[in-house]
Amino acid sequence: MTATVIFDFDGTLALGDGPLHAYAACVAAVAGVPGADDAYAAAIARHEAGEGGFRDGYHAVQKTALDLGVAPDALQEGYVRSRALLAGPEAPIAPPAGLGDFLARLAEHADLVLVTNSPPIRIDEALAVLGAAPHLDRVVCSAGKPDGMPAIVADALTRGPVLSVGDIYAYDLEPAARLGAATAAVGPASSAVAHLVTMAAPELPALYGEIEAWAAAASSRR
Repeated sequence: MTATVIFDFDGTLALGDGPLHAYAACVAAVAGVPGADDAYAAAIARHEAGEGGFRDGYHAVQKTALDLGVAPDALQEGYVRSRALLAGPEAPIAPPAGLGDFLARLAEHADLVLVTNSPPIRIDEALAVLGAAPHLDRVVCSAGKPDGMPAIVADALTRGPVLSVGDIYAYDLEPAARLGAATAAVGPASSAVAHLVTMAAPELPALYGEIEAWAAAASSRR
């Protein structure tokens, strides 16, 4: 029996607003809508203040852009352009404190899988910057969460217990919980869904011990 821990990327392993601001800038550049930069900045600020009902900062920019009349194709082009900047000086990222050592310890007890909706553009470079690359057994890009999540979780469950870790409940956690997997919510919205998940904390390092304990117990089951 092999336990699996599934990690989200943006907002879970990759922290910082660099990629989000790169996305907003690239969408503004592609669409060419007057005043878009200010509108996106205001939407991001509303999200950070807990207003607007956005899933995350990307959703804040996306919804604002659509309200401004930006075409979906332009949004997608802006997103792809911003991913080409990922983990560089125009879209910097940082890991949670102690991430590499945590993943190294965790890998002794479980397979570690990254599942992201991001396309496979500069993901390898980003994972190297985060210190995560040597410890991941599998990387799934363009996953199409939430709809693509159940198949990934179901496959892992055929080998043993699964824990899904992420910052967006509807995308990262609810599809896993529905199939009987354990779940860990991280990030600003974690307290709001704490009653729905196995464990929760505003920052991933606060869950290192609990995740390691889960993995050790899960891997010992026969």
